[in-house]
Amino acid sequence: MSQEDFDRHNEKMRKKKAARDKIMAEKTEEKGLIIVHTGKGKGKTTAAMGMVCRAIGHGMKTGVIQFIKGAWATGEKEVFDKFPEIVTMKALGEGFTWDTQDKERDIAAAQAAWAEAKAMILDPTYRFVLCDELNIALRYNYLALEDILETLAEKPDDTHVVLTGRNAPDGLIEVADLVTEMTLVKHPFRSGVKAQAGVEF
Repeated sequence: MSQEDFDRHNEKMRKKKAARDKIMAEKTEEKGLIIVHTGKGKGKTTAAMGMVCRAIGHGMKTGVIQFIKGAWATGEKEVFDKFPEIVTMKALGEGFTWDTQDKERDIAAAQAAWAEAKAMILDPTYRFVLCDELNIALRYNYLALEDILETLAEKPDDTHVVLTGRNAPDGLIEVADLVTEMTLVKHPFRSGVKAQAGVEF
């Protein structure tokens, strides 16, 4: 590249930074966000667990409720257990409905998990609450969407709530501040590779 190319690039970046700085200066509001991770691709829970790590780094009291997944020996639980003063993680699911083959039991487990999550969401001492795979419980009608939406409307102003799982309902997407849809492009499971420690759990 010639010096003229470098100069042109630097000038372009200077203008871009000035425009970006102006946009950032206008963003002054702070609030607790409602965040939805949905879609068929891998990464919904993984991304949410990364956010939990960020919350820990900022000293935020954090709650993690897992609606479908049971008490697996996961890497994230090993990490979170090292911060018992600010992180509460409860795996209250019993597996997917094809594992339990008992809808009444599935509904009871989902409702018990929601009771714990709801208490955390409404507790002003919690700054970050993750409801992992809540969307699955909603999809199978184990929980009433209206109750979830009412609780989110009543949450403390500075509490962040993350809800994960594919097939997020329209009502939840509508009230969310941030929605990300994970798209599946390629997955090793389809090639016969089992779930890997450090990647899936």
